[in-house]
Amino acid sequence: MSDTVLYELTDGLATITLNRPDSMNALNIETKVALRDALRTAGEDSAVRAVLLTATGRAFCVGQDLKEHIALLAEATERGEGGQVMSTVKDHYNPITLAIAEMPKPVVAGVNGVAAGAGAGFAFAADYRVVADTASFTTSFAGVALTADSGVSWTLPRLVGPGRAADLLLFPRSISAQEALELGIAGRVVPAADLAEEATAVARRLAEGPTAAYAAIKESLAFSAGHGLAESLAKEEELQIRAGGSEDHRIAVEAFVKKEKPHFRGK
Repeated sequence: MSDTVLYELTDGLATITLNRPDSMNALNIETKVALRDALRTAGEDSAVRAVLLTATGRAFCVGQDLKEHIALLAEATERGEGGQVMSTVKDHYNPITLAIAEMPKPVVAGVNGVAAGAGAGFAFAADYRVVADTASFTTSFAGVALTADSGVSWTLPRLVGPGRAADLLLFPRSISAQEALELGIAGRVVPAADLAEEATAVARRLAEGPTAAYAAIKESLAFSAGHGLAESLAKEEELQIRAGGSEDHRIAVEAFVKKEKPHFRGK
């Protein structure tokens, strides 16, 4: 694992930390590859029951490392292949976003500071966002003459509605933590000094929960976003049959009857 992305697994919770504080966790190629691989590792590891995605320093992630991008763009332009620099979308941004959104376990974003561009996109792709009161979000793409990537065209309208999403993409601006809460982007806003503790507590609660049920909830939400009611009802039936046959469902029912707290096994 690269030093630019830290990975720690403790009691079912994988904490993935962007670690380029001096560059506000800007995404150079090394960081994008390391983040993609860390997320894939967490998604495939049966010992991982929840993921916390967070960062060091005063920013969550400001998106593309423009210093590296400018150098790569200049080289590609000399070869007459300027647009090919954006292969990073296919090679990095798309796989990272899919790894977050399609992982069969919940992902919490602990947003400690500004989240811009792809950094905002990765936070939007998470299942829940715990946001420091000093943090902010901005789409930023149009400001550098680019369109949305990292799934923002899909995730943002589902968080704030299509009209507001168009406004935020066409006229990029800083969205404060409080406004993010009002818009539905933030799940909760906490004092900056408490962000690490609060985000970890939320993620740990999920890591101790019914992992298979969470996976089914994620799958049903993604499915219903592109299907009608009848098809979504059929998908709910399919997923509920699967959940009803799980060990965790049996544990939960038995605990309910005994008036005890269930201790889920993630199966």
